[in-house]
Amino acid sequence: MVSDVLVPMDGSEMSEYALEYAIDAFPNAEITVLHVVGEPSPMWGRATGLALADDIEEAAREHAETVFERAREIVTDADDDVVLRTEIEFGHPVRAIVGCADDYETVVIGSHGGTVADRIFVGNVAEKVFRRSPVPVVVVR
Repeated sequence: MVSDVLVPMDGSEMSEYALEYAIDAFPNAEITVLHVVGEPSPMWGRATGLALADDIEEAAREHAETVFERAREIVTDADDDVVLRTEIEFGHPVRAIVGCADDYETVVIGSHGGTVADRIFVGNVAEKVFRRSPVPVVVVR
């Protein structure tokens, strides 16, 4: 029986499906929602905005809180008994997720984000996490 699950969430619909799946598939597990604040680059528009903020860490926490609020709503709608933890990491999403994975029994990740750019980059994240993770990975689509 799996008792500790990591669910990376980026705010996309697919990451929400991943959380819903984790709740259903692992009803007795503690679930940690991980939000990775990416490194600034022209391709990661929101991360670039965070880099320009006066207090980067505070801006990242505010951004992550939106994702965490949605995660809490999903948990409340599904089952009030789910133990939900939240965590923020900074850096490259693949490295951050794989780096955290050692502390969990499995990772449940959405297959891709919502936009075409998300499908290219976030889908790439899911594939790399699947290939590099030290623990089993469930990819939800």
